[in-house]
Amino acid sequence: MSAEARNDIYLARITGVEMVSATPRKHALRTYDAVQLAAAIELNDRVLSAPAMSGGRRCMMDKVLHHSVRLKCDARRAFEMFTVNELLEAWFPLKANVEPVVGGKYELFWDLQDREHNSTIGCRVTAIEQDKLICFEWKGPIEFERFMNSADPLTHVSVFFLPCEEKDAPCTEVHVIHSGWRDSEEWEEARRWLDRAWREELEELRRLVDSK
Repeated sequence: MSAEARNDIYLARITGVEMVSATPRKHALRTYDAVQLAAAIELNDRVLSAPAMSGGRRCMMDKVLHHSVRLKCDARRAFEMFTVNELLEAWFPLKANVEPVVGGKYELFWDLQDREHNSTIGCRVTAIEQDKLICFEWKGPIEFERFMNSADPLTHVSVFFLPCEEKDAPCTEVHVIHSGWRDSEEWEEARRWLDRAWREELEELRRLVDSK
């Protein structure tokens, strides 16, 4: 089974959204709604089990990360903050190379002198729906790359964009769900690191958007 197909399975388990694969790297996302997202959020503190990637063993997919932020903008603008390189660079990486199509690159760089490390080089978009959803593979920083970046599949990020119910001003809730965490002390350390990182970066995104 390909890494892309496995990512589809994990996304379906987390969100209740079925991925439809026509040909390799050509996926279509069936309609989802806030109810399915709520179900995904409820899994935040639950343990997911999935077939291991090799050797016939099983690994634990534990403590899915979930963070959310409310932005003072419409869903289109919020979606662009994750898909337009220049906008991503304003709040997240030093350099972005994102191709917002299924199978396209989702590469973010935090060290421009050494792009092989502290980056998501090689990561791909696994699902996308305009102004509603983008999903992509993820790699860890240099201190965790030994195990995170060789995992099969890689950890996986799903970002949902949900319009808020507010009067007189556009509003979008952004939900980030980061899955694929294995069950070991080193993986738990990496999960806690990314937990802090997502919280801090989404707060930076909120400050940037709300200041406009």
